[in-house]
Amino acid sequence: MKVQLLRNATQILTVNGKTLLIDPMLAPKGSYGPFNHTGNDLKNPLVDLPVSGMEIERIIAQTDAILLTHLHLDHWDTVAQQLIPKNMPIICQPADIPVLTKAGFVNLLPLAYTLLWHGIQIIRTGGQHGTGETGKRMGIVSGYVITHGQNKLYVAGDSIWCREVKDAIDNYQPNHIIVNGGGARFITGDPIVMDINDVIKVCRYAPVAKVYVVHLEAVNHGKESRAFIKAALKSESFADRCFVPDDGEVFIEKS
Repeated sequence: MKVQLLRNATQILTVNGKTLLIDPMLAPKGSYGPFNHTGNDLKNPLVDLPVSGMEIERIIAQTDAILLTHLHLDHWDTVAQQLIPKNMPIICQPADIPVLTKAGFVNLLPLAYTLLWHGIQIIRTGGQHGTGETGKRMGIVSGYVITHGQNKLYVAGDSIWCREVKDAIDNYQPNHIIVNGGGARFITGDPIVMDINDVIKVCRYAPVAKVYVVHLEAVNHGKESRAFIKAALKSESFADRCFVPDDGEVFIEKS
């Protein structure tokens, strides 16, 4: 099992000889307007991808399926929809099927609970993309537990620390957990993904797992930097098993 972070939540997962492209946001820096009600007017994405356009085309050509946690722009953007072949298998939550079908994608694998795909078990988990009215507006989101052999990876998706995340850890006991951090939020309301307090809760709740924080420094509503998160993890003595990968970094590599 190998995982490389490209940018934000976009990752390349290689497992059992197959490659999954997770939550592709592939546009160049500044291609989209800012998310509204965030207190700044920075255009998204805030940074370029760490690879060239030709390399992105190569990655897509070598991809066996797309894995989508949900359809927000910073996880499934216009450029990705243009570059990815319409017959590419897309594993997604059932709620997203109508939108993907309307966009012309024809090889959809809606995952209500579990899927055995090329010898890889993929289980869909729940999450909460914020609290209160904001959380309701953000809609349905999913995470995934991906298992092959002794490797069990939990991709939590765009969720705060909540009962669904606890249940996923309890039920599946992952040895690797990827969380979307940065404490993204709007001017009013609570964070819509994990802030550092939530990340620390994950570390405490899963004391034998390695935790990785992504979804950082790429969109204008993110509030916490890599440097801030690393310093906080060090002060809580979690720096030896909670990591903050850079864009382009291979951060999991297990046989």
